[in-house]
Amino acid sequence: MRTFVHLVLLACAIAVAVGAFLPVVGDIAPGDVALVDVALVDLRDGFPTGFTVEQIEKQAVVFYRSMTVLLLVAAALLLVAALAGSRAAGWLGVLVGIGALAVLGWRLDDRLGDVVRDNYDTLLGGRWGLYLAGGGLIIALLVLLVPKERPTV
Repeated sequence: MRTFVHLVLLACAIAVAVGAFLPVVGDIAPGDVALVDVALVDLRDGFPTGFTVEQIEKQAVVFYRSMTVLLLVAAALLLVAALAGSRAAGWLGVLVGIGALAVLGWRLDDRLGDVVRDNYDTLLGGRWGLYLAGGGLIIALLVLLVPKERPTV
């Protein structure tokens, strides 16, 4: 890979890792979304009916069962791609990270779409985790599309 690709992937890995600990929507952080038995139960099945955004953010979730782990795995894969030059690790990291954020957004819209639409001015403020993680993943995706260097003759 080209040198600037390594540098940008390193910056993206740092952004995704930092964004994994910051709020994604309102006061909901990735650590508030539970994983059970290493399956994305809250993301796959959705939040139980009748939950509000405030109840979701009050959940006490063990670190290794939170969505933070998926974002940190994505950041680690981007770091490996930056340090070792592995495009496969970079693509896998981007897919894991964007997949986790996309499913979270889809399930939140499915269960709490009206609440988010009615209160978007307060709920969508302070979503630095989404900005850093999502932005880092999108930039990493674009950087991975840069063609490889041609071998010098």
